[in-house]
Amino acid sequence: MKVGDLGTMAFYVDPGGAAIGAWQSEKFAGQGVIGESGTPSWFELHTTLYQPALVFYRDVFGWDPQPVSDDPSFRYTVLRNEADMLAGVMDASAFWPEGEASRWAVYVKVDDTDATLARAVELGGTVVDAAEDTPYGRLATATDPTGATFKLLGTNLSAAR
Repeated sequence: MKVGDLGTMAFYVDPGGAAIGAWQSEKFAGQGVIGESGTPSWFELHTTLYQPALVFYRDVFGWDPQPVSDDPSFRYTVLRNEADMLAGVMDASAFWPEGEASRWAVYVKVDDTDATLARAVELGGTVVDAAEDTPYGRLATATDPTGATFKLLGTNLSAAR
């Protein structure tokens, strides 16, 4: 679908039911900043149709799936475009109930996960997963007032001290 003279957008649904959009730019380039505070820092597909999803994203977008872990309890693949890591794909079949729809998660980089989570609640959001330190940073999951889910990624509290 044309969006004026800005570009063309398309929406796809992968084999697991996860929606994803595509953008072909004209006057508007699209997302220009990633990984800075207040911007998306990572994209992750959680799916119960792991192998079909990997094939779909490889064939539709030309992304190169590179497995990180292939243990039945934790299967994870990074999607790459040459040297760039674009997104991760997690096999959720080990921990999601049967029939759960696949979905993309957007991680937003923040300076202070706890303060951002508290501010989201003040503004009508809801905490889904409280902030916790992980090897990747201090993570939390919340919803906005409309119910849209997002993840926060900040510096570990222990590393910040």
